[in-house]
Amino acid sequence: MAQIAKMEVQLDIKSSAQSFYEIFRRKQYLMPKICLDILKDVQVIKGDWESLGSIKQWTYVAGNSESGKEIVEAIDEENKKITFKVLDGEITKYYKTMKTTVQVTAKGDKGGSSVKWTLEYEKLNDSIPAPTKYLDLLSATTKNVEAYLTNNA
Repeated sequence: MAQIAKMEVQLDIKSSAQSFYEIFRRKQYLMPKICLDILKDVQVIKGDWESLGSIKQWTYVAGNSESGKEIVEAIDEENKKITFKVLDGEITKYYKTMKTTVQVTAKGDKGGSSVKWTLEYEKLNDSIPAPTKYLDLLSATTKNVEAYLTNNA
């Protein structure tokens, strides 16, 4: 039986923690514009762009236009941390559960921020590979958001 596992990636950015966090907290509607090479569309299915429990449908450019639904499972304003849980889509063909957490931390006097993405997942069976492609996608998304914030400051 597969067990819950974790993977993480941490990236440094020049943007402020607050501006990066706001994109994922309240402005996900900008993501298809920010990540043209990754995302085709994102829509609110239930709730709104910023509330706990809201459900969004994502459609990706990669492959066969993968799509999936996620729910905003946790929001920690003080620590600039959000957890999303996958409800359905291509991912659920391989993983029993998948949660994505983003946390943004200011670097203090140095300026800039640190973005930490954590994937918590459970494979449907042991032959399924670790979801490294999704971690790579999150890294690419971070770079695109950073470029957008830099060019639209």
